[in-house]
Amino acid sequence: MTENPRTHSAHWGVFTARWDGRRLRVRPHPGDPDPSPVLDNVPAAVGHAARVAAPAVRRGWWDRGPGRDPDRGRDGYRTVSWDAVLDRLAEETHRVRSTHGDAAVYGGSYGWASAGRFHHAQGQLHRFLAVTGGYTRSVNTYSGGAAEVILPQVLGAFDTVTRYAVTWDQVAAHTDTVLAFGGMALKNSAIAAGGVSRHVERGAMRAAKDRGAVFVLVSPLRPDLPAEVDAVWLPIRPGTDVALMLALMHTVVEAGWADTGFLDSHCDGWEQLHRHLVAAPVKDAAWAESITGIPASSIRGLARRIAHGRTLVTVAQSLQRAEHGEQPVWGGTALAAVLGQIGLPGGGFNYGLGSLGHYGRPRNAVPVPTFSRAPNPETSFIPVARVADMLLHPGERYLYQGEEHTYPHVRMAWWAGGNPFHHHQDLRRMRRAVAELDTFVVHDPMWTATARHADVVLPSTTTLERDDIGATSSDPLVVAMKQLVPRHGEARDDYDVLSDLAHRLGHGDAFTEGRSSHEWLVHMYDRTRKGLADRGLDAPSFEEFWERGELELPQRPDDGGVLARFRADPLAHPLPTESGRVQVASARIAALGLPDHPGHPAWVEPTEVPDGRHPFWLVSNQPATRLHSQLDFGAHSAGAKRSGREVVRVHPDDAAALGVGDGDVVRIHNDRGACLAAVRVSDDIRPGVLQLPTGAWWDPRPDPERPELGDDGLCVHGNPNAVTRDRGTSAYAQGCSGQLCAVAVSRYPHDPPEVTAHTAPVAPATP
Repeated sequence: MTENPRTHSAHWGVFTARWDGRRLRVRPHPGDPDPSPVLDNVPAAVGHAARVAAPAVRRGWWDRGPGRDPDRGRDGYRTVSWDAVLDRLAEETHRVRSTHGDAAVYGGSYGWASAGRFHHAQGQLHRFLAVTGGYTRSVNTYSGGAAEVILPQVLGAFDTVTRYAVTWDQVAAHTDTVLAFGGMALKNSAIAAGGVSRHVERGAMRAAKDRGAVFVLVSPLRPDLPAEVDAVWLPIRPGTDVALMLALMHTVVEAGWADTGFLDSHCDGWEQLHRHLVAAPVKDAAWAESITGIPASSIRGLARRIAHGRTLVTVAQSLQRAEHGEQPVWGGTALAAVLGQIGLPGGGFNYGLGSLGHYGRPRNAVPVPTFSRAPNPETSFIPVARVADMLLHPGERYLYQGEEHTYPHVRMAWWAGGNPFHHHQDLRRMRRAVAELDTFVVHDPMWTATARHADVVLPSTTTLERDDIGATSSDPLVVAMKQLVPRHGEARDDYDVLSDLAHRLGHGDAFTEGRSSHEWLVHMYDRTRKGLADRGLDAPSFEEFWERGELELPQRPDDGGVLARFRADPLAHPLPTESGRVQVASARIAALGLPDHPGHPAWVEPTEVPDGRHPFWLVSNQPATRLHSQLDFGAHSAGAKRSGREVVRVHPDDAAALGVGDGDVVRIHNDRGACLAAVRVSDDIRPGVLQLPTGAWWDPRPDPERPELGDDGLCVHGNPNAVTRDRGTSAYAQGCSGQLCAVAVSRYPHDPPEVTAHTAPVAPATP
């Protein structure tokens, strides 16, 4: 089909590909200095056994009709025609809305389905649900839910203070000390929504080190910074970073190194925070040693270093994906303020630098192509990580940002391009939650665990099987994502499916605006073309752009953005906070009286910690070999497993005490459930901590050790969300807290079951 290579893009990189009729060959973009090996997963998406080949419906739903059903995830499927399933779906959508109201429909679709800006699954579905009546939506993300709520209160608009204030070029040129709480792992910065054409992070860190910069890694995991920067590793006890931040602030202040002028002129709430630092127990280095496990002498030495020279404090996304996750983001901001570094090139504070590939890059000077959404007439919403609470407890009251809200009674949930049975915690609880629905609809190319729990599974094309445009506001390359391979089976583009449904519901013209997919691409591109033309720059036609395969956009100056302007003149350029300054404490938040979220940064002890029954911390971080759960069966992802099972990292001392070695299968468990994983013994982890990445497709079976849990007590593939907690970060942000939990671990005493997560539950249709 593709004799000549064609351009395409994924969230982890731009590439070219050649299809010879049997095999897809993929090459990274020649301009990428450090391409991601995750590209090796792409060829497996073509015709894999996990593909959904035809529309499928759960037998119980098709035969008995909609309604609460604990057989979701257990029932069989039958294939039906597109017309039959769309007719039934249109009837069911009308029934739910007319009987229960628009809020009874939930538009899920949280996920990273495609780097393409038109065939963006969330945008397509949310537009459809909005123009056909309205829906309950979600706010914030699993990745950064706590930070997305707290940062605008204390520093400024989320994107402007995270993506564009401190750049990698600044770090390479100016930074003397990078104090990285949670690290800056290259596996994370390889990923960017909309794609990334040049992976610059490794080169920037190496350039900074060669210039003399020192990297300090505060993490229980040594690989959270690349080995070539030769970081000073402080293997902190998980979840205690804020205690270290407070002790550093206390030490800097007591030594007279604090920038009191900056605190007076640019900050609000310092008196309240200072009172907290000196109140009993005094938040000094000795106090922090007992909590963090970091020696007091190391804390004092670190305080001296960061108080002299240009210091950048970074907080990884992982830290705020835990109980009280708002606090490390706020604490890192306050520490940078005490040092007086906010707004300096390569200095101050940055949340997420190194956690995503679109942080730390200048903004494009012209708009990129985007698919327009429609306004949602329904106002009902939930924080995204509270979906199981909503389904299990309709009508229950909950707090969010200090205000009381009510969970709507959702009867129909709709997902496109997302996998909540990856993103969500406590998967046995999530399974009970989706059983409460009348109808669960999923668009997906693959038989993920989410698809296996749906009533209706609509086979979507993959990004490889359609034309699109790849672009993001922080990468200069706009990519013509050309179809690479034929469509699989009866798979259809989500746009075409939703167009047909919208017409059945009487809103087809509002959804399509009279445009085909190709006409939408031209329409979206015109926005970028006009931006170029308005600047007097080369503005090729769509046809010329498509022929070239890519288009490079100009970028804005790397001038530090809003934080640099605020630093230069806080009166002329105030921050959008309650005082117009950096909120190192907040009277507004304090007035809410939330016991788990005080009005200043604080170390709040978590409610779940290791104990005699569950003596280990489990760190469930992002995988190195895939994006979330995408293409888990791909070559790069599968190559990192052992006998098809996910790998858990264990310290040598713990492995010796447990009597396990490399390759042994262990059972990781707590009262919520259990999973199996293969051991890798490594001294790159703090003793007492286990590390098991997320993303292995959930493969539930009965647990011989706990048969009372039923048929889903044990994930045999190694998904840590079998044991993680489904609890909000606090009553303030209600973010995801799945990064840390307490577990026990032991050698699995039985023959490990075969992993079957990547096989289809119905016979495939003929391609």
